[in-house]
Amino acid sequence: MQQAFDTLINSFIESKVGISENFLSSELSGSLKENLLHLHSLKNMLAAGTGNQAQVNQDRSLRGDVIYWLDRQHNNAHENAFFDVMDAFVVYLNQSCYTGITGYEFHYTLYETGSFYRRHLDQFRNNDSRQYSMIIYLNTGWQPADGGQLSIYHTGSNAQQIDPSAGKTVFFKSSELEHEVLLTHKPRMSITGWLKR
Repeated sequence: MQQAFDTLINSFIESKVGISENFLSSELSGSLKENLLHLHSLKNMLAAGTGNQAQVNQDRSLRGDVIYWLDRQHNNAHENAFFDVMDAFVVYLNQSCYTGITGYEFHYTLYETGSFYRRHLDQFRNNDSRQYSMIIYLNTGWQPADGGQLSIYHTGSNAQQIDPSAGKTVFFKSSELEHEVLLTHKPRMSITGWLKR
């Protein structure tokens, strides 16, 4: 686990976007994907909005995903195993980089065929508690032609395109890098969240 943590942190330090190909085990990633699909079949996933509770906007021309918030109170073994990994990562991040992270929030995310999320920043205008954004992909057998790439905009350079393939985790500052999810041509699944202070 520490090797995956180091890969994520070191690549973040080098390029402002941390990427680890094996942050979660394939077994846990597969179990979380099955849980997401089960929740979707029960119609428990809800349309996402932009903004926060103080100022929420649901506009399908900006954002087309559906989400379900993870919580230890669900007593789901796979979600709790994910939280165990995140707890260990936060401790390691704070010890090695002095980031002062005190909490986090994560949700399942499903982009159905034909959906996207326009260019945006993750930090709210009226709340700066989100420090780092993390996306953990759950898509097996993903091909570039499937679309749905994460496009990250660096100052003065071309956008960085990241395929949402299973096991890959992406990590960046919530206040710094605008990004978008390009049009997806098949269902695209992830866990998305923020480390908070």
